[in-house]
Amino acid sequence: MNPNFYLPAQNSTVASDVDALFNFVLYLSYFFFLLVTGGSFYFAIKFRKKGKREFTPGISHNTTLELFWTIIPTILFFVIFVWGFNTYLKMSIPPANSVEIKVTAQKWFWTFSYPDGAVTTNEIVVQANKPYKMLMSSKDVIHSFYIPTFRVKMDVLPNQYTHVWFQATQMGEFDLFCTEYCGKGHSEMIGKVKVVSDDEYAAWEAQNAAGSSLPPEELGKELYKSKACFTCHTTDGNPSVGPTFKGIFGRTENLTDGSSVVVDENYIRESILEPQKKLVDGFQPVMPTFQGILKNEEIDALIAYLKTVK
Repeated sequence: MNPNFYLPAQNSTVASDVDALFNFVLYLSYFFFLLVTGGSFYFAIKFRKKGKREFTPGISHNTTLELFWTIIPTILFFVIFVWGFNTYLKMSIPPANSVEIKVTAQKWFWTFSYPDGAVTTNEIVVQANKPYKMLMSSKDVIHSFYIPTFRVKMDVLPNQYTHVWFQATQMGEFDLFCTEYCGKGHSEMIGKVKVVSDDEYAAWEAQNAAGSSLPPEELGKELYKSKACFTCHTTDGNPSVGPTFKGIFGRTENLTDGSSVVVDENYIRESILEPQKKLVDGFQPVMPTFQGILKNEEIDALIAYLKTVK
């Protein structure tokens, strides 16, 4: 549903309330802009200098006019305040039956932890017409969680929890953005919200619990994309925020402490779980840890994939 050509479609229970208030303020602003601008042109023409010089009568004030431009804006202010406050409360207080998903933001991807223990990266899978509360924190800098079609947005802070909630009304895939500049990979910190039916969610839940049936190399390639490794590591030989993955397995890397290391299975695993322990020379210590995010079989799959990147 998209009643406004200049706004994204409305796909949550609060979207229509947000849009209604936005449109009220927008059209009210249009009205007063035209009123003030039109009045200025009208009086400029009506009282322009013409013929013999005449002076404006000595009018000190107009009580009716002063009451008008005081009372009307005051009424409008309280209308907007009460309307906005009610909408804010509706957006801020999640229903008691909301499903809580833990959201962790870090450079430059999102991690979502579900109540049943499932963990996803850059994709939230939720059921349509069911309320969800996002309990959010950051591992590094300030990020911002924003789903345009749901009209929800909230800063995600380090060492502190914030939250938003939503109830999706339409099935489909919707964009999730970080709207707080957080470094070089900020523009690539994009996720998806996948809204599915109850049956689809049950199937996804069962598949997620069972693990992947893909061969390790193919699973690793999928993880390279889904876990946002591509935001820092290329596969074309050009270094980015981190070293390129092209030909990385078996390569000798010089470290910041002056030593060197051969990239083998143990080094890759250590770099995934303790990325600051052995830093490659020439790169900043910005890689986050994937402890608690990747399972052992997923780490094994990534290692298997890196062996194939030549």
